[in-house]
Amino acid sequence: MESRIKYQPHASDGFDVVFGFDMETDIGSFTPFYEGVQKGTAPLLDILTKHRIPATFYWTGHAAEHNPEIVRNVAARGHETGCHGLLHETLGDPIFPLPNNWPILPAEVEGRLTEATRIVEEVSGERPTSFRCPRLWGSTRVVNVLEDLGYTSDASFPLYFYQSPIGPYHPSAEDWTKPGNMQLVEIPNFCDLTMESNDPYQRDRDQWPLFRTKSAHALMEKAEGFISYIRNQGERPVLCFYFHPWEFYDMPQGAIDFGECSVTPLPFIVENCGEKALKEFDDLCHLLLKGGARFLTAGDLARVYKAQSAVTD
Repeated sequence: MESRIKYQPHASDGFDVVFGFDMETDIGSFTPFYEGVQKGTAPLLDILTKHRIPATFYWTGHAAEHNPEIVRNVAARGHETGCHGLLHETLGDPIFPLPNNWPILPAEVEGRLTEATRIVEEVSGERPTSFRCPRLWGSTRVVNVLEDLGYTSDASFPLYFYQSPIGPYHPSAEDWTKPGNMQLVEIPNFCDLTMESNDPYQRDRDQWPLFRTKSAHALMEKAEGFISYIRNQGERPVLCFYFHPWEFYDMPQGAIDFGECSVTPLPFIVENCGEKALKEFDDLCHLLLKGGARFLTAGDLARVYKAQSAVTD
């Protein structure tokens, strides 16, 4: 039987928030650089400390291996250390086309995730139990491997694309997009489920990167719409966000030259990275807290969900 964190009438103003930061190379897979990790993480941590917000930092194995002091500093500030794959490769099912980003073979998933987990554990001194796939491209194969490796939460589910389930759930071992009997808790990344989409993949429903391309208030309007939608279903809202450290440091504008080729991200990808993003993120924290948010790490959210769903089953 499907079960979720049920909305509590006596806490009508409350909702849960998970902040996840995908610790990877600058601009995702499009550069080999770590300017964002090395220079954007510190001011980001200061904002989280200011608002007393715990978060989950999802490290690729490569990022952790090349930035060990930052990994340990993030953990020392009270945040959860999670995993984000080995090299920001496509681990799961691709949901829209990207050149030269073919998914790895299903047979490779276990080896890649095992090695990524080993590296993050070795660098941090703590075995990660929370995971997120690069680009939110997860799969049934991925969740089965995560379960075998002892992970307790996965925040890979792109709600904008699949549109349901709308809250945390235990996935099926046969189809990760449907509730089932796995011990792992899948945490959907929230989106606007009420708008009419004009994109074939529904990407305009998504939350990212609205906070910096428009404003914290614009993202908060989307969040409030999601909260209202979930409450109307009689459930407790859970808002899972995803950000990247490179968003909090100035990224190159225009073409990035690599000798044999150049990469030119679309303008919105790198728009307002740096000081503007930091300011809007600070405002977003304030708005969420003012609205009644309870902040949890992904691991803590999974524990709360499992405890409450056990009571309702």
